Order: sequence, then structure tokens, then C-alpha cells
Amino acid sequence: MDSQETGAVVPEVEPSDVRHQYPLAVRSASFGVALGLFMKTLPYALARFGVLLVVSIITIIWGVITLGGAAWLGNRVHETFGLVWGVGGVAAYGGFWVLVVRYVLYMIKCGHIVVLTDLVTTGQIGNGTEGMFAYGRRVVRERFVQVNVLFGMDRLLDGVIRSFNRTLDWVSSLIPIPGLEGLMNIVKAILYSASTYLDETIFSYILARKETNPWRGGQDGLIYYCQNAKSILKTAIWVVILDKVCTVLLWVLMLLPALAVTHLIGGAAGGWAIVIAILFAANARSAFLKPLFLIMVMTTFHVCAEGQSINLEWDARLTKLSGKFKQIKDKAAAWIKPSAAA
Repeated sequence: MDSQETGAVVPEVEPSDVRHQYPLAVRSASFGVALGLFMKTLPYALARFGVLLVVSIITIIWGVITLGGAAWLGNRVHETFGLVWGVGGVAAYGGFWVLVVRYVLYMIKCGHIVVLTDLVTTGQIGNGTEGMFAYGRRVVRERFVQVNVLFGMDRLLDGVIRSFNRTLDWVSSLIPIPGLEGLMNIVKAILYSASTYLDETIFSYILARKETNPWRGGQDGLIYYCQNAKSILKTAIWVVILDKVCTVLLWVLMLLPALAVTHLIGGAAGGWAIVIAILFAANARSAFLKPLFLIMVMTTFHVCAEGQSINLEWDARLTKLSGKFKQIKDKAAAWIKPSAAA
């Protein structure tokens, strides 16, 4: 869909009024286009799935050692030792997840977004001479400072987006059937879920415009989101609905064999079959469904924002609406290029 089809307003402006100048190889934001981009970058999804499976196995082993050790110490030594062992095991795993797993998955996601952004803007990965993993790793390494800034910017972006979404006065038009106003709470919950894809989308925007000041790119990305919120959130709402439907189907697909094993074997083996099925379904959703839906939101953003001038009224509104937006602006103004700092 082009900008007119998505409902975006693209005014005739001078190039100086446009905060970004980058090509766009993708001319529509349809599900088919998103699926095509996802299939081209499938190795990234498979890599994420592999990491998640390894982490799931570690989680199971860690859980058995932690809970089993706590029970053994509590029964054989003293309940205090069991409690200390259990709490220590949980705390150690929490640190492992935050410091290692979450960061590794974030780096994989950044590499994936790098590759997707090139496909969206130029239709190829880099100059066509590197594999997608090599290219994604190189760009992430070259922009390591900016990537780490974005890792910390996530919460600020989420806070601004959610504050903005609460002010939307057109959401009721998404439910045109009289007498169903009670569904508004559900729609608002969907909007809340939809916002989870927007920080990655803004990261893609920062990459596309080759912004060296990530805070400035985040600031402008938020304003462009507000200018095109209706189109982007319509896509995001459909994404959330598809996510729920596909997730249920995935869980059913994984759990049915596990329940059959439980019925035939029973006992501990059956219980473990259910646990493994649940972990497998959760990992498959995270590795395959979420990137696909992210691409739908990302392409909608790029198509809507193409050639648009930035409306500085939104800058003032967001500054008044959210203190987190002001933090982003202040950090953008104070940013020093890593090369200059070095």
C-alpha cells in the first residue's frame, strides 16, 4: 500500500523540511510483502530459535538443580540451607538472563533489523558481497555505541509511546458497531501490546537515515510515529490479533502430541512432555511469529513516513505530554559523536 492507501498525509514540502533522505525499495506494507522479507532473512529467525532452545534446556537443568538441591538441603541438612540454595539459584539465573541471554538475543535482533532495513530501503543486503550474518555483525559492531544507547532507550521510547496512545481520540472509530463500546477496554489493551513493536521500528528508521545521533533519531522517529499513528496502529492492531490467533494454533499444535504422550505414558515422562511442548511453542512464537509481525509494522512506518516533513507541533505536544520525551531531547542535544569523543 502506498501512503495514500495507508491514510498517511504526505504534504508537498521542500527537501529541507524532511528529516530523512533514504530510498525505499518496498512500496507496500502488506502481509505478503512482510512474509517475503521474513523468508529472505529466515536464517536470523532460525539462529534466534536455536539460542532460545539452548536457553530452554539450560533453564530446565538449572531449575532441577535449584529446586532439587533446595529440597534435598532442606530435608537432609536444614531448611535454612535449602532456602538459601533456592533463592541463590533463582537470583543467579536472573542475572544470567539479564546480563547474557537478553543481551545476546538483543544483538541478534539488531543484526536482523539491520538486514531487514537494507532490504526495505535498497532491496539488497549491503553491497551484495557479504552474507547476511557477516553484514549484520559488521554494522552492529561499527555502530556499537549507538546500538548500546538504543538498548537503554527502549524504556523511554515505550513510555512516550504509551503516554501518546492514551491520548488518542479516534480509537472508538475502530469499533463502528453501536452498543459495543465495552470493547474499548480490549482495544486499549491491544494498543498497549502493539506498542511493543515500535521501538524496534524506530531503530530501523534510525538505521535507514544513517543517523549518528541515536537520541535525535529516536526523537524524530517518535514524531513521525505520531504523525502516522492511525495507519501504523491499524496495522499493529491486526498484528496483535493475528499474533493471538497464531499463538493459540501453535500451542495446540505443540500440546496435542504432548498430551497424547501423557495419556499413553503418564507419570513424570508425560509431565516433562507437556513442559517441553510449552517451551517449544513459546520459543517458536518468539523466533518466527514476532519478527514477521515486526516487519509488518516496520514497513508500514517506512511507507507512511516517506517524503514527509516533520510537524514540530508534535515536538511541543510530546514534550508537554511526557517527561521521557524531554529526556530524549536533552540527550539528543548533549550527544557527542563517538569519534569526536575519542
